[in-house]
Order: sequence, then structure tokens, then C-alpha cells
Amino acid sequence: MPASGQARGAWGWHPLDSRWAQRVVDAAGVEPGELVLDVGAGLGALTAPLVRAGARVIAVELHPGRADRLRRRFADEPVTVVRADAGDLRLPSRPFRVVSSPPYNISTLLLKRLLAPGTRLVSADLVLQRQVANRWVRGDAPGANRWFRHYDPSIGLRLPRKAFTPPPHVDSAVLVLRKR
Repeated sequence: MPASGQARGAWGWHPLDSRWAQRVVDAAGVEPGELVLDVGAGLGALTAPLVRAGARVIAVELHPGRADRLRRRFADEPVTVVRADAGDLRLPSRPFRVVSSPPYNISTLLLKRLLAPGTRLVSADLVLQRQVANRWVRGDAPGANRWFRHYDPSIGLRLPRKAFTPPPHVDSAVLVLRKR
């Protein structure tokens, strides 16, 4: 059982391998000084390479044990840990990016929140279930006619199941959204 005292499976948690996390961050092209949200930060698989890229990171994690571990791990880094549910997340009032591997069960809720009117989202690189990412790129997602006017969607990296521990039962891909 993980140190948090919570079995991985109880929260449906499939942490991203550090090598794949680095590839996701590299492909995102994060610039030094950018504000980046890592929603579903877990223990910091994406947070660490984001910090190395020079980003100021808001690591969002609902699980209390993992949030505490994130705070300790990144205490001396430009990382703010926020313990929040994606549905209650207050987004930054200034331009921000998202590089994240959120829990698959919150993907649609998170995307609706990120793409809501008035958002300051500049870009997003989200590790999602491949079927969900494809649906968003095709424009079959809720509200697509509205957000398609403001963002260009595409599929980025395709991640094999072995990129996670334990491997999920579905294929994954990075949904890339760039502001027009």
C-alpha cells in the first residue's frame, strides 16, 4: 500500500511513469516563468519536469495524503499545492497553461471548466483516455461549436498502457488545445 495509506485502486489512480511525464512536458514546450496547472498532480510526476522547465506550478490534488506529500516534496520550489476537486477549482485570473494527467473520470468536467467563457487558458496538454481525446478533436464533445472558435485541438503523444503503474485498461493520448 502506498505511504498515503490509500490503495492505488481505491481512487482509480494510475501514476504516469517519470520518463513519459518528461516526454509530455517536453512536447508541451513550456517556457520559463509560465504559470502551469497540473490537475491531478498525484505525487508530482508532471510537476517535477514542469519545475525543471522553469514553470511556476499550481499542483492540484484532491487526495489529502498525496497533497501533503506534494507540499513536502516541492517546499523549496515555485509550486503551490491546492487541495481541491476539479469541479470546485478556481482558475487563475491571468493567462495560464495546463499540463496534466487528470483522473479519467473528471476529464469532461475539467475540460468544460477550462473552456468556460472568460477563461484565461492559453493552452492545454492533457493526458486523457484516447477515445475521449479523439472525440474532442473531432468536435463531438459538449460545447464544441463554442470552444472550437477559440482553440485548435489536436492529438499529441500517444501513451502506451505501460506508461502508467498500474497500467489502465484503456489507451491514452495527449489532447492538445492551443488558443487561436
